[in-house]
Amino acid sequence: MFISKIHRARVTHSDLHYVGSLTVDLDLLDAASMLPGQQVSVVDVDNGERFETYLIAGERGSGVIGVNGAAAHKAHIDDTVILITYAQMTRDEAVDFAPTVVHVDGDNRIVEIGDDPAAPVEGTQRPPLSV
Repeated sequence: MFISKIHRARVTHSDLHYVGSLTVDLDLLDAASMLPGQQVSVVDVDNGERFETYLIAGERGSGVIGVNGAAAHKAHIDDTVILITYAQMTRDEAVDFAPTVVHVDGDNRIVEIGDDPAAPVEGTQRPPLSV
């Protein structure tokens, strides 16, 4: 089941030669109930890439979203990404479960925390890239 996401964050760092993983501001991890070491799916809104990696805690309050290692080929600085975590649960657990959805602004600051994975939030949408 989908358990949490950080919606439409902006990639702030990219390091191809880092060991691997995705660095995320610890404030964002806490807000989304995500943990360092947890598997995360990353969806790049700008180029359609999808990949999985694991989370590492970035500096609290920094707004960092850093794509490291080979994944740096798939998401670039200033790309808009959605970070999604999942968990296994029984059907009975899933029926009453409410996910955590963290909406952020262009500086990766929390705008709203909710539980509707499909609800847009005013002020979090960035203009489309010109082609």
